[in-house]
Amino acid sequence: MKRRHILQSTAAALAASALGPGLARADNWPARPIKIIVPFGPGGEADVTARIVAKKLGEQLHQSVIIENRPGAGGVVAGELVARAAPDGYTLLLMSNGTAVSEGLFKHLPFDPQKDFAPISTLGFFDLVIVVPENSRFKTLADLLAYARANPDELNLGTINIGSTQNLAAQLFKTTAGIHMQIVPFNGNGAVLTGLRSGQIDAAVAGLSSMMSQIRAGAVRALAVMGEKRSPDLPQVPTVRESGGALTRFNVASWNALAAPAKTPPAVLQRLNHEVVVALQAPDVARSLTQINVQPRPGTPAQLADLLGSEIRRWGAVIKSAGIPLQ
Repeated sequence: MKRRHILQSTAAALAASALGPGLARADNWPARPIKIIVPFGPGGEADVTARIVAKKLGEQLHQSVIIENRPGAGGVVAGELVARAAPDGYTLLLMSNGTAVSEGLFKHLPFDPQKDFAPISTLGFFDLVIVVPENSRFKTLADLLAYARANPDELNLGTINIGSTQNLAAQLFKTTAGIHMQIVPFNGNGAVLTGLRSGQIDAAVAGLSSMMSQIRAGAVRALAVMGEKRSPDLPQVPTVRESGGALTRFNVASWNALAAPAKTPPAVLQRLNHEVVVALQAPDVARSLTQINVQPRPGTPAQLADLLGSEIRRWGAVIKSAGIPLQ
């Protein structure tokens, strides 16, 4: 009996060894708190999304999941920190479409977005919206497009800073529609709203969540959302693609995801993916995310890798065609 027990223990050890050191260690993960590095300051959609998901992951894993905000340099600071972290599943990156934009926006990055991170799962997608002042002459997106075509370069379209998703989405909208208008960058959503109210700009591209309170208060009017489908929060507002023509396939949305340093053990990545999927399917998490206009949407690591690659190609082309100087 004793000999049988020894043989079984030896066989188990050999099996774990055959799976590789990463999978063998995964049984003990997580043995300490996990940290999610967020490349934005506290309070925005990305930060709040990360905190909602982190809380649920902590409950599921019976370990603390801590948010560490590391804004700066368009997400490069946070990305470099995670890329250089130990690949043990205890330091994760809140990845976003900003990660994809950085590839085409910077001359030299201290990391490769596709090689230095191991994808885990997407977390959520959130809409961008084209808005005008409530007293604007443009009642529909068709009105705005018709005026822009008849009056080249007379319209001013505001966004937050150059190279942001909103700014690049505005550039893509302009070129896809084949219209000529001025893209005017501002330092933050508050400045964009002030520009709308003062008449400095005619319209703006902004995150839906940042404008929702203004839309509900009647201060601004939403002409169209930029995603594939109408927003559940504004079902009466059409998508840009409903304008037809060259815009029929237009589809731009912001997104968040989780990634780990490259070479993180496969079993740890699989566990993380499973836990994220479970967390995002929890009714309380889904409810909390939809309240901030984020649509929870988990996925596989392969799907996230494909999304990141396609976004890098798309935004790199937009940056090049718009002549945006590399940083």
